[in-house]
Amino acid sequence: MKNLLTDIAGVRVGHAEDAKVASGTTAIIFDSPAVAAIDVRGGGPGTREDALLDLANTVERVDAIALSGGSAFGLDTGGGVQAWLAEQGRGHRVREALIPIVPGAILFDLLNGGDKAWGRFSPYRDLGYTAAAAAGTDFALGSVGAGLGATTATFKGGLGSASDVTPGGVKVAAIVAVNAVGSVTVGDGPWFWAAPFEVDGEYGGRGLPDKFTDDMLRMRIKGGPAASARENTTIGAVVTDAVLTKPQAKRLAMIAHTGFARAIYPVHAPTDGDVLFAAATCEKPIEPLVGLTELGTVAANVVARAIARGVYCATALPFGGAQQAWKDRFG
Repeated sequence: MKNLLTDIAGVRVGHAEDAKVASGTTAIIFDSPAVAAIDVRGGGPGTREDALLDLANTVERVDAIALSGGSAFGLDTGGGVQAWLAEQGRGHRVREALIPIVPGAILFDLLNGGDKAWGRFSPYRDLGYTAAAAAGTDFALGSVGAGLGATTATFKGGLGSASDVTPGGVKVAAIVAVNAVGSVTVGDGPWFWAAPFEVDGEYGGRGLPDKFTDDMLRMRIKGGPAASARENTTIGAVVTDAVLTKPQAKRLAMIAHTGFARAIYPVHAPTDGDVLFAAATCEKPIEPLVGLTELGTVAANVVARAIARGVYCATALPFGGAQQAWKDRFG
């Protein structure tokens, strides 16, 4: 176990960035189509193919998931991932037609100091293609891929991942690009809200403060009372090797979304666009009631850990006035 999304067999991850733009993309590639669903909790989401994932609709499996910066411009990322998959002969077949299925979600990073004057077309389609082509079983965390330009209320955001195994032997892992309106840390200190779920000091081993003060519990959000819906969003995916139906994958996404609340304070605000995909590679049978509940419990913990790791591993952008990274202050 590498404590990465790719601990799930048949899953690969690739990043692509544009340092000048200060934004990037992340492609999650499934070697075989995976059953997938989506759960949206934030008030300002930006998504691609979310209607396809509705339980009433026909297609159950996806070939990839695209995560990107760039706000609505970043929705082009899915087209780049789709183009790469088409070259590999991948996709949902409708007689002679082959259509790669690539849902996606975006976060807003247009005000982070990078040069967004890219001309007629944004770079995200090409970045999506590059990320898909680069996908492998090892990938970096922090200020990379979709997390390159991410921020939070207190420290630089980033991309995190974590994994675990249920007592029944089912694997579950998460990848999250953390660009929250709220804070991932308790107050302005070194403690992560997700501290109770930390494994082997994966985000500094600082635990929680001895007691919570009123100041620690004070709301910290980007822009204070004037926070804008344009500035935020935490997006990610939780993947398991369990055999799930599309409705069960939806339930997994819903339970796993609890991890957002365990790691971000406040969360699911009107100015957030929080989106979590769930996908299943369908290798290991699972009991549909207690087994799925157990899987969701572990998945929520894994999502919380991935969020904290994204901030813990982040580095500041190389621009004047760029947001400080957690390690800049606490090592």
